[in-house]
Formats: sequence, structure tokens, C-alpha cells
Amino acid sequence: MTKYLFVYHAPMTPADATPPDPAQIDAVMQQWNDWAGKVGDGMVDFGTPLAHGTRVTPEGTSDSTREVVGYTLIEADNKEAAIELAKVHPHLNMPGGCEVEVHEAQALPGM
Repeated sequence: MTKYLFVYHAPMTPADATPPDPAQIDAVMQQWNDWAGKVGDGMVDFGTPLAHGTRVTPEGTSDSTREVVGYTLIEADNKEAAIELAKVHPHLNMPGGCEVEVHEAQALPGM
């Protein structure tokens, strides 16, 4: 099985969004847990929300300009299977035009 990194984008980070009420949190987390059930044994790292990114370059550091708000690491038989899981991900149902990027983790020679 190959590993795939799901990178979640949204118009704002969870830290910047209006906090939902507890009933909404439970409903949203249930959707995520249901999706994780579809992934099954392929779940490597459920991930977490991300905030306050810093870009590091040879010239120095700056605030991240991409709205990366979270990640998940899974294993799937192939990229098509990973994309099918991304297509039914609850992050896509969040308001504001949320997106999921799917990246194949490439093996490093000699590692």
C-alpha cells in the first residue's frame, strides 16, 4: 500500500473561525469519524487542525500565505482509491469553498 497525504485548505483556519456550539462540534466530528471508518486500517495518522504557519526559505521566515488548515495521512492501494476517499471527505461540506489536496508519499531511494 502507498501512503497519501491529504492537505486541507479553507478560507480561514479553525483558530480564526467563529467557535461552533457543542452540538455542531459533535455532529462534525461524527462525520469525520464516519469517514475514518471508511478508510479503516489504511488510517496512518488522523491528523489535526493547523494554524499560524511559518514559511522558511533561505532568505528568512514569513507568515504562510496558504490557507492550509489540516492534514491526514492514509494508505491506499493506489491514487485513484485515495482520491475516491477524498471525494467523500466531510471537509468538502464545510462552508467557504474548502478543498482537499491528495499527495502520494514517494519512497526515498536507500531509505
